[in-house]
Amino acid sequence: MENSKIIRINELSKKSKTVGLTPEEKAEQQLLRQEYIKAFRQNLQVSLDSIICVDKNGNRHPLKKKHIENNKPVQ
Repeated sequence: MENSKIIRINELSKKSKTVGLTPEEKAEQQLLRQEYIKAFRQNLQVSLDSIICVDKNGNRHPLKKKHIENNKPVQ
């Protein structure tokens, strides 16, 4: 995410705590927050995908993805 957008998120947050936001600013804030969360999740996924686990025998294995059903990990 561009640094200018993060700065704008912070500006809107500060303004919402002091004088309040117009409906247009609230909509902009929501869109920017959604974009930030999407970028954060993508970066986290890339980080998790690069993790390699080493077992006690020295074998290397990538992390396995768990399927989530109704917000509960599948065992």
